[in-house]
Amino acid sequence: MQPMNRRSVLRTLSALPAASIVTALPSVARAAEFSYKYGNNLPLSHPLNVRAQEAADRILKESNGRVEIKIFPNNQLGGDTDMLAQVRSGGIEFFTPSALVIATLVPVAAINAVGFAFSDYNQVWAAMDGKLGAHVRGAIAKSRLYAFEKMWDNGFRQTTSSKAAVDSAKDMDGLKIRVPVSPLSISMFKGLGAAPTSLQFSEVYTALQTRIVDAQENPLPIIQVAKLYEVQKYGSMTNHIWDGYWFVANGRAWDALPDAMKTIVARAINEAGLQQREDIKKLNESVVGDLQAKGLAINRPAADSFRAKLRESGFYGEWKGRFGAEAWTLLEGAVGKLA
Repeated sequence: MQPMNRRSVLRTLSALPAASIVTALPSVARAAEFSYKYGNNLPLSHPLNVRAQEAADRILKESNGRVEIKIFPNNQLGGDTDMLAQVRSGGIEFFTPSALVIATLVPVAAINAVGFAFSDYNQVWAAMDGKLGAHVRGAIAKSRLYAFEKMWDNGFRQTTSSKAAVDSAKDMDGLKIRVPVSPLSISMFKGLGAAPTSLQFSEVYTALQTRIVDAQENPLPIIQVAKLYEVQKYGSMTNHIWDGYWFVANGRAWDALPDAMKTIVARAINEAGLQQREDIKKLNESVVGDLQAKGLAINRPAADSFRAKLRESGFYGEWKGRFGAEAWTLLEGAVGKLA
């Protein structure tokens, strides 16, 4: 058979119905109208990235290819400080900073990390899905960022020690404990009578091993992944701080989306956030058993003595002043009287 020349191809196409011509022509991949980059500091296997990828796939499908979100995990685009600057400038369009990270830009965002504020997840989500979360989102908006309605979970922070279990506030007295470079964390542990030392996380294992510090505090999955059970004997489920991730967008990039696309993106991201919360809850439950199997003795102290000590030391009064009466009233509306 002789190859078809240009004239015969055109003659063949002209004989086809219009609908058939589309399928007869070579397909050309259409570039997305809105192609956005999303950076974060977690590995691809983390529930945050698993659910974010599902959201990105859903957005691409429901927008008919108009909105594409490419994920850059595991600090590929820089550390938290770098990515926060990039999402503000428009270098990237999406970022998930923890509340403590975005608090460097929006101080009131750290209010969810007030020591022993939340008794459980019911209180966390009542506050952060309610009036307190709306207040923080309003403050974030003033920094040229758009924060989605649903926070994603980073978990409660727990305490480990090589000396003894932390069962009440008196066990914190004089305890040499590593804390992040966070004024709120340092203030809380000083209020409890401990001796906090700020170290980068990369230094924690060695500092515990050499007894520069005797204790540290982190969410359970981090304690597991960093193998801190090798240099710690006791794991106390203090639940002293809850922290989460705000899913934020560059303000200009968000405003550029048509309303119909905003609806698709927001719905996918918020619903993925709700699923990620359940993932983290199940993950934490499985990690407790794994840490116990690896030799970490687990105890579950009540929060009462810790709260009483923080009231007595003036911690709550100081931070009520720093965060402002409005934000503090919204927090206490969800958790009860603190200061």
